[in-house]
Amino acid sequence: MARTNPNYDKLSAGYLFPEIGRRTRAFIESRPGVEVMRLGIGNTTEPLTPTALAGLHAGVDKLADRDTYSGYGDEQGNEALREALARRYAGYGVELDADEFFISDGAKPDTANIQSIFGPDNVVAVQDPAYPVYVDTNVIGGRTGRARNGSYEGLIYMPCTDANGFFPDLPDRKADLIYLCSPNNPTGAVATHEQLARMVHYARRHKAVIIFDAAYAAYISDPTLPRSIYEVEGAKECAIEINSFSKEAGFTGVRLGWSIVPKAAVCEDAAPGKLHSLWFRRQTTMFNGASNIVQDGGLAVLSEAGQCECRELIAYYMGNAALIRDGLESLGIQVYGGVNAPYIWMETPGGLSSWEFFDKLLEEAHVAGTPGSGFGPSGEGYFRLSAFGHREDVARAVESIKANLSL
Repeated sequence: MARTNPNYDKLSAGYLFPEIGRRTRAFIESRPGVEVMRLGIGNTTEPLTPTALAGLHAGVDKLADRDTYSGYGDEQGNEALREALARRYAGYGVELDADEFFISDGAKPDTANIQSIFGPDNVVAVQDPAYPVYVDTNVIGGRTGRARNGSYEGLIYMPCTDANGFFPDLPDRKADLIYLCSPNNPTGAVATHEQLARMVHYARRHKAVIIFDAAYAAYISDPTLPRSIYEVEGAKECAIEINSFSKEAGFTGVRLGWSIVPKAAVCEDAAPGKLHSLWFRRQTTMFNGASNIVQDGGLAVLSEAGQCECRELIAYYMGNAALIRDGLESLGIQVYGGVNAPYIWMETPGGLSSWEFFDKLLEEAHVAGTPGSGFGPSGEGYFRLSAFGHREDVARAVESIKANLSL
């Protein structure tokens, strides 16, 4: 008799973003002719840059010629692409071998799939609020109990609040897997070297592993802030880093990312090299690699011209972030983020819950955002707005908030 995975039944009702879509559609259907301006999901909107497009076109053209056609690619991804990524990290002062990089179809699947190389009895700690994938995939993997009052039993929540600068204190008990994200989604906070060093010291002491999501690292403009956890001494022994071309180069729908599993990484029952070999086995068993075409596009993105264009693209979105921040602050709303990250994290005014403010913002200003409670218990009382959008649309949404939101 076939049976389903009962852990799926533990998941809280509805993934956050489909639920936002459902509520927004219901609002539109009840008010024909009303336009909703969306500052919610972090999906890029601007076209790919010329250098990225040229790389993609070159990848397509290769497939039309017998001499340059390729079928399955290198198991860990295009070697030239991995070498280019290693050079990028060398620019951060981090020495990594090209074969410590694994090319994939994005940071989200890597963040979800990495937990499969760890046992189901590992105790998981998550930065809270957190991108829902960290929690949900570990629920599915059987590492939690049931959800009660917005929290899963057995999961260690590390609250991120104004009081600790939206970077968590150390776990209050022994954790085995620790999920961190910097720049953070949803709060927009960026970890300092000192903050990361404390986590690295904890992980090394407990033979724990940090899963470090750096998908927004390219948005860090402050040179004193780390773009990789490996800028911290000892991190190669205890951290797996995951990153993406999605938000840097607009590859959200193109799909290309990478994970780094250093050969030096260890855990309680794994000597150096073991975690690297397990991830290699997982990827080569369950994944045939990112598209050859897309990898050629990624290689172009990492070129000098491609990086210049990416910086311009990022500056565009950060201009949107400044518009949103300024608009909210002009209303006296407490705002965080939006400086080294494309997300603005705001306190909900008047003591409203996150979903109550979602409904209020939609009803009064016709703007859709993201309720903070959807990112975890510490997100209650907060709200996320995204800088991804056409400038004119973001400007209209901000003006509508300023003109119509009743505070």
